[in-house]
Amino acid sequence: MACRNTTYHRPQSIAEACQIAGEYGIRGRFLAGGTELLIDLDSGRDRADQLISLRDVPDLCEIRIEAGELRIGALATLSAIATAPDVVRALPALREAILTMGGQQIRNRATIGGNFCRAVPCADTPPLCIAAGARLEIVGATGARTLPAADFFVGPRQTVLDRSEILTEIRIPVPPAHSGASYQRFSLRHGMAVAVAAVAAVLQLDGDEITSARVVLSAVAPVPLLVGECTDLLVGRKPVPDLFAEAGTIAAAAAQPITDLRGSAEFRRELLAVLTPRALNEAAARAKGEAA
Repeated sequence: MACRNTTYHRPQSIAEACQIAGEYGIRGRFLAGGTELLIDLDSGRDRADQLISLRDVPDLCEIRIEAGELRIGALATLSAIATAPDVVRALPALREAILTMGGQQIRNRATIGGNFCRAVPCADTPPLCIAAGARLEIVGATGARTLPAADFFVGPRQTVLDRSEILTEIRIPVPPAHSGASYQRFSLRHGMAVAVAAVAAVLQLDGDEITSARVVLSAVAPVPLLVGECTDLLVGRKPVPDLFAEAGTIAAAAAQPITDLRGSAEFRRELLAVLTPRALNEAAARAKGEAA
């Protein structure tokens, strides 16, 4: 069992949590919702004999808009985020991405910080946050730092965090007027199936011209993949279906998919050629005020 011969710590502050983690090094893991970590420990995919719960650490669950940013505490549950009025108003596509994840009981426990820090290549919240220009607040024994969400992942189940650092907050710029976002995902069935391929897109328009575009792929590379070639193609152009289809071709070529039990690499590329224009079309419609 996952917790056999494991010591459970309940720090009361970020500083105390970082101190404990620094003391135990590779033997320790931070525990938030536990929906991924405990499964990985039980299966032997991960190993630790010191679990450092963050549940008693204050101020890590807040969701608010402040200084032009949607600020989401790393311990905010997926359910809380999906129902938060500030999220629904500022970035409804994040709510939509969350509602593709697992069942209600999982979303009631799982946290956005855990979804980032477990760094599973098919995770659903990081792609949209990256596409929306999110920055991450990280606190460790030596102080705090902030970095773009796009720079957080270094490989499958690997991040830039050292053992004593905690992801404390996701900060997403509130989208300006005439912008839109979309998250499109394909899985083998509804419910708790993980993504076979997914695409997040964020567009900003000035009249009939795209002034900003970010396309991020999920489940088709070792880490969430921001496709700069799509940005280069889209910016300065009119948001029309033929252009978005071309972006889909570029996204499919940029992907680094694998073949596994959920689908072949070729199948995943074909999905991207469909999901990318679908995401861009919805993002453009939202930017024009034509879609909710």
